[in-house]
Amino acid sequence: MTKQQSPQEVLAEVHLFSGLSNRQLGRLTKMAREVTHEPGKSVADEGHGAAAFHVVLDGSADVLVHGEHRRRIGAGDYFGEISLIDGLPRSATVQVSGDGPMRTLAIFRTDFNQLLEDDPTFARTLLVTLCTRLRAAEAGS
Repeated sequence: MTKQQSPQEVLAEVHLFSGLSNRQLGRLTKMAREVTHEPGKSVADEGHGAAAFHVVLDGSADVLVHGEHRRRIGAGDYFGEISLIDGLPRSATVQVSGDGPMRTLAIFRTDFNQLLEDDPTFARTLLVTLCTRLRAAEAGS
């Protein structure tokens, strides 16, 4: 991901949104908000409700599961896509690293749900993408 990318180009690189048309991506982009998170802040807390899906624009964060460090994420990485859809509690904590602030492009769950209700083809496209991912996982890809 480069700084020259538009928010729509950033969202187009998210696997979950890869099947969306330009029009659908445009609608999704309109609801996205750029958010700055300070070092040490938890953007997502394991076991708590999901407020938003995030794509990291710059900066980095640590992903923790049951308090154990699993990986570091940075520009181009994203998190919260599962909770965005099912609304269940987060499966990990995402905490901004001490290196500096992290900027994300956030899509809030309430806005996302409204889009799903307003545009059934949007929901269908996401279902097909999820099925493709599930088939790949079942095949061991």
